[in-house]
Amino acid sequence: MPQDVPPDFPPAANSSHDPFLVQFEERELANPFQWSRLRRWYISWVTGILVLNVTFSSSAPSGIIDQLTEQFHMSQKVATLTISLFVTGYCVGPILWGPLSERYGRRPIFLWAFFFYTCTQLGLALATNATTVLVLRFLAGNSVLSPLSLSLRAVISDIWEAETRGKGLSIMSASPFVGPALGPAVAGFIGVNTNWRWVFWLLTIFSAFCWVVVFLTVPETYTPVLLVYKAKRIRSDTNDTRYYAALERDPLQPLEVFSKVLSLPFKILFNEPMLIAMTIYLSFGYGCLYLLFEAYPFVFTEPHHLSPGLTGLTYLPLAVGGIFAIILYAVIFNPRYGKEVKKCAPDPVPPEFRLEIAFIAAPIFAISFFWFAWTSFPSISLWVPLMAGVPLGFSMCWIFLSMYNYIVDVYLSVAASAVAACTVCRSMAAAAFPLFAGNMYDKLGPQWASSILGFFAVVLIPIPFLLIRYGPVLRRKSKFVPRVLPPSNITDKV
Repeated sequence: MPQDVPPDFPPAANSSHDPFLVQFEERELANPFQWSRLRRWYISWVTGILVLNVTFSSSAPSGIIDQLTEQFHMSQKVATLTISLFVTGYCVGPILWGPLSERYGRRPIFLWAFFFYTCTQLGLALATNATTVLVLRFLAGNSVLSPLSLSLRAVISDIWEAETRGKGLSIMSASPFVGPALGPAVAGFIGVNTNWRWVFWLLTIFSAFCWVVVFLTVPETYTPVLLVYKAKRIRSDTNDTRYYAALERDPLQPLEVFSKVLSLPFKILFNEPMLIAMTIYLSFGYGCLYLLFEAYPFVFTEPHHLSPGLTGLTYLPLAVGGIFAIILYAVIFNPRYGKEVKKCAPDPVPPEFRLEIAFIAAPIFAISFFWFAWTSFPSISLWVPLMAGVPLGFSMCWIFLSMYNYIVDVYLSVAASAVAACTVCRSMAAAAFPLFAGNMYDKLGPQWASSILGFFAVVLIPIPFLLIRYGPVLRRKSKFVPRVLPPSNITDKV
């Protein structure tokens, strides 16, 4: 029977003595690492657009909350569920899509999930009651986590080597911040000038376009599945059934897929202190991002007399900060990582090197909340708390980049499952935070409510430092980390 942890791919050297085990030849063009840079960048940009689609959709209803409450006679709290239920769907999606993509490939999961997501957007545009809206928002979030969890992390690790993976990942890492910031801005103005249904018509058109692009232009990227395709071709050409790919060995039956493969994210999470620590940090950060969709109206709408359309624009500094973080990452950190690759050769760069930027981002993340908190007075120009969104978006983006790169580097062949485990937890936080944000800001006031978030952020600052110190030891003890470990003298390198 297969092990809980899939083997590294291509198969280990001791398996290569089997003449019938199909592997990629050196520099074989079918290997995703050997695809042209243009092709790999194209796939990276397409997956980035998919993530932008998803994250835009997640926050868009916040720009039309008033219209939804009036149309369906729902309370403000129930209307907030249009955001929370979408993000709650994230909790189910990655458990299913991530592990199944490691069994059946990325492309079929992309296509089926995004097709279903497009159908939910069409249903939302035609919805006639509140129940339909809430149910379809949950189903949309469930289905669409396929592109969000797979494209943002796993596909990048499929097509980019470790030394260039950061560049590919940085392209997509802006989407989780740009998308939620654009959602309320665009939806707010659509709602003011037309009606709320056009928000979902726009999302239907956007998602249908993305599905067509993926169907026509994005190939399978997962090496184990590509080796299965190669093995089938060889068997067909030679009429020799002895040729096989590693993934075909002891194939799982459907029930075994659910009992073994789908349980892998939880097995990794509950047995990995490294992943637990990062999950706590990322969950808090992601929860805060969605909490702001409820907090910003308390700070900007009534105190500064902004319309729904203008209130939506207040989220744009978060996007600006995220884009600025990506630019600095590409200009400063990527070249440093390239030098580290040469310095460590022939060994891989220790994963802990990825955490360097978190040293800077973690304190900025905490400071941004205190800046936002104590400038949130009606007597102070709205530009002052508004600009706190720039360092907030910047620091969130660097924390996400740092820790997700670390997860991919550490867990490699089971990275999609590790990311899925993290995504479930962070999505639960993102779904829960908006639900209590309104009461918290109403009872405590923006100053102390935001300060509480700042205090929690201060408590989390040591996490990247602790991972630097104890990460190498924990990796050696882990049963999910590949047997060949990077050097552990990272403290001499960072």
